[in-house]
Amino acid sequence: MAEVISIILGGGAGKRLFPLTRDRAKPAVPIGGKYRLVDIPISNSLNSGIKSIFVLTQFNSASLHRHLLRTYQFDYFNEASVELLAAEQTPSTTDWFQGTADAVRKHIPHYHLDDDDEVMILSGDHLYRMDLNKVLQFRRKKKADLVVATVPVKKTEVSHFGIMQLNKDHRITAFKEKPKSVTKKDGFEGKYLASMGIYAFRAPALKQLLNGNESDFGREIIPNSISHLRTYGYIFDGYWRDIGTIGSFYETSLELTLPDPPFNFDSLEGKIYTHPRFLPPLRIADSEIHNSLLSEGSRIEKSKIQHSIVGLRSMIQGGAVIKNTIIMGADYYEKPAAGSIPLGVGKNCHIENAILDKNVRIGPGVKIANKQKVDVLDGDNFYIRDGIVVVPKNAIIKAGTII
Repeated sequence: MAEVISIILGGGAGKRLFPLTRDRAKPAVPIGGKYRLVDIPISNSLNSGIKSIFVLTQFNSASLHRHLLRTYQFDYFNEASVELLAAEQTPSTTDWFQGTADAVRKHIPHYHLDDDDEVMILSGDHLYRMDLNKVLQFRRKKKADLVVATVPVKKTEVSHFGIMQLNKDHRITAFKEKPKSVTKKDGFEGKYLASMGIYAFRAPALKQLLNGNESDFGREIIPNSISHLRTYGYIFDGYWRDIGTIGSFYETSLELTLPDPPFNFDSLEGKIYTHPRFLPPLRIADSEIHNSLLSEGSRIEKSKIQHSIVGLRSMIQGGAVIKNTIIMGADYYEKPAAGSIPLGVGKNCHIENAILDKNVRIGPGVKIANKQKVDVLDGDNFYIRDGIVVVPKNAIIKAGTII
């Protein structure tokens, strides 16, 4: 019986998302207060009826592995599975993944593919909601060997993506990986079409394309397939964001706090799953909250919060003012020791345009605003990337510090 499997690419070291990827793999980065990035492609797969899911990674995989084990547990009769495949040494290979295609190639034996199977390959750092069955149905209708999901982007954005040309039948006629410039000939019906990093393969075609030494889908596999395989582009007209940098992560996250956000985690069109937790209700005492996402297990006392995300188990003490900020919360509760800085945000802090990673300790009277508008800086227990102040996981900011 033919089967569809999903392969989720965990990416490399995630340098552009540093320091959020300093201690974790890119798919394990928290988003939306209570989710992880990997929950997005896994949920899209499960909602599309795909029950065999593999997550490939090689950097800082401990927290990702822990999240997958705690979250995606299925009963014996469900036949669904989510399996983490980390880079490994075998008799045939001793090196790490050299790219996206190489990562898929090195684990071919684990997929147990038959010739009538189909393979969805998904990126682990995108925010979107998609019925993957529509991509598969498009592939079957076109009798394609390979389908690349694509989304229109602005001309000013083309240098960040793989850009493709389609004919009237939506067959890909040209593919340029991150071109420095484009002309009208590179467009399709007046639009520039970017690869979403989502591919649907016939299993034999995927095996054929991975027989060589090509390391990357965007730079090598896709362009090389155009001349000798039936390669098509599926145009997606829904919401999609690439979360590859601190700037894009920050902007995409804060979009979620808008009164009418472009992406809703509570949409009825497809659930986004994550780890179920047994946490107490959110407690808000004498505080002012505007356009924000607040997560369970948190406590907010006499504070003002605007256009921000407050993650799980966040402790925010009295007099705090928080604007345009992502607080990822904490992994645990604690009984603070006398004289120590407790988990969370201390009294009378003013924090804006910032990302506070998990388990940070912000002393009383701290001010974080980047008033000098510095773009990049490595500081003492903090970093600035794309103008955003990032306090990394487990960092301590002493009382009265001004950043």
